[in-house]
Amino acid sequence: MRLEPLGHHHARDLAEAAEESREAYTFTWVPTAAEVGGYIDAQLARAAAGRLAPYAQVSVASGRAVGATAYWEPRLWPGGDRLCAVEIGFTWLGRSALGTGLNTEAKYLLFRHAFETWEVARVDLKTDARNRRSRAALEKVGARFEGVLRNWSQSWAPGESGRLRDSAMFSVIAEEWPECRTHLKALLRTPARAASGDRAPGGGTA
Repeated sequence: MRLEPLGHHHARDLAEAAEESREAYTFTWVPTAAEVGGYIDAQLARAAAGRLAPYAQVSVASGRAVGATAYWEPRLWPGGDRLCAVEIGFTWLGRSALGTGLNTEAKYLLFRHAFETWEVARVDLKTDARNRRSRAALEKVGARFEGVLRNWSQSWAPGESGRLRDSAMFSVIAEEWPECRTHLKALLRTPARAASGDRAPGGGTA
């Protein structure tokens, strides 16, 4: 797995990934093939406004983009300009990439960059409280469940346009990162994952 800054050169791969199967996207919005161009434009606009750092999740084995993720909602220390916390969100993978370990690799790279390069105090993650698959995936990578915030954000479930959802909140804090890092490395310590190579969010080799 490597993370590449999202761009329109990823559009064809992402369009194919998004249409492999729509059944996994019950509680999250993922662009259709026809919407990918606009989706990338919107993500790049958020990035230009300083609210988002979007990435394509690229399989090293195939060289193809199989999904996307992002740093989101950066928060600064009070009265300063140093990053205090950031959220990981806007994450989705094509159906064939689910259960392959690519999500674990991406979270490892994103956590490591946030804690070891930016030296943040906290990484936030959240999902629809009904999304059991997503909640299990967040727990698997070592994020701690903090509770459910009711009517917290927009629902992306089909037929729920204009409604609010309950959000299950998770986090990893700086003091937990060493243990979480060891846990993630253990999950990734297989021949297939080791052969894939770690690539940092900025594109450099880890």
